[in-house]
Amino acid sequence: MAELHDESGAGVPDEELHLIGPDEIAYRLDLTPAQLKITWTALKSFADDFGHDERDVHQVVREVLDKLPDEHALKDIDIRRKPA
Repeated sequence: MAELHDESGAGVPDEELHLIGPDEIAYRLDLTPAQLKITWTALKSFADDFGHDERDVHQVVREVLDKLPDEHALKDIDIRRKPA
C-alpha cells in the first residue's frame, strides 16, 4: 500500500502536501515483481516519447528509473504468472 510520510514516518494529511520539500521523500510504494516490471516499462516508454522541449520532465522520469532495478534485472519477470 502506498503512503505519504513526513520526516518522522507518520502519515501526512492531504492539506499538508505542499509542505514537502523538492528533495524530500514524498511517497513510498510497495510493488509486486509484475507491478515493478510494468512500472519500469511504462516509465521507460514515457521517457522515450519525450522530445527535446521537455527536458525537465525527462530528467525527473530518468531519476525515477534510476531508482528502479535495470532492464536486465526485470527481464525474467513473467507478468502473466499467477501468485501461488
